[in-house]
Amino acid sequence: MSPPSPTHHNIVVLQGQYYKPLHFDLPPPFTHTLTVYPDTPLSELHSRIHDATILVTSVTRLDAVALSAEVTPYLQFIAVVAVGTDCVDLDACRKRGIIVSNCPNANVEAVSEHAIALYFAARRRVLEMHSLTRAGEWAKRGTLMFDMLDQDRKPPLTCEEEVVGIVGYGAVGKRITQLARNLGMKILISTRKGVSTDSNQLDEVQRTPFEEVLQKSTVLFIAVPRTPSTLNLISTAELQSMSRQAVLVNVSRGGIVDEAALVTALKERWIMGAATDVFLNEPASPQNSPLLADDTRDLNLTVSPHLAWLAERTQENQRRIAKEIVEGFCAGRPCNVVT
Repeated sequence: MSPPSPTHHNIVVLQGQYYKPLHFDLPPPFTHTLTVYPDTPLSELHSRIHDATILVTSVTRLDAVALSAEVTPYLQFIAVVAVGTDCVDLDACRKRGIIVSNCPNANVEAVSEHAIALYFAARRRVLEMHSLTRAGEWAKRGTLMFDMLDQDRKPPLTCEEEVVGIVGYGAVGKRITQLARNLGMKILISTRKGVSTDSNQLDEVQRTPFEEVLQKSTVLFIAVPRTPSTLNLISTAELQSMSRQAVLVNVSRGGIVDEAALVTALKERWIMGAATDVFLNEPASPQNSPLLADDTRDLNLTVSPHLAWLAERTQENQRRIAKEIVEGFCAGRPCNVVT
């Protein structure tokens, strides 16, 4: 295809099956062609994006090669229909002047509610009780109450006994805080790791040092973006410092909690349980994640397949925000810019 006209955009949607159909009304004099692929395998990525001036994606990895002038010679803008942008090589975009925008806060309600659901699943051992009951173990043993006891033979805490640590006080962290507080939980909001006070905080919320939050929390919610500084934010030393009653819940990104260290923590009973919606390698499987290995089946570990975001409200928000950022870029008023 010949180079596009300065007033015509080739918009390519790489993963249309993940959200409701997108519709764009570009400001005059712009026109556009819209190509929507339900999903894009890696083997077809380069051919599909070659003629694009605008890409719309969610999780497809756009690395430096895909973002090179040879593969995407006309690319000007990437709309990430998600909050996280770790699937896009932002440095490569900066070098070429490609603008990247995301859809912040589109999934706040769904992710926050899913986090609370994961907490209850781990604290109350819901999946284990479900499996044992269906297998006839209740009738066989007479009671399953002892299977709900923790490593110190203590029964589960109630919400009013929980001390919640919030690591990551963005929109999701704030919403989890609100839900947890409504359940009667006590709240500790963490500073960034390694600092006693957070000089970059923009609000007046009282922070507790990261290390102290780990030691005092009986529930720890992780809701930070994946950046070089947050990789393995929670690893062996952090898990060893936590309460033996603690439940760890990760709804942020894989790689922020060291998966191998978490398995060890559960096996050695450093903590009571854990739940995660995210994995270092996705889609996750027993072949690429220690969390799904055969020897983890009996651990108090609840997993879900990175679907905490999924809700009708999320999809409506995604469609609205995606429309705003694409049309805003074409109008010369880019918004939600991350590059």
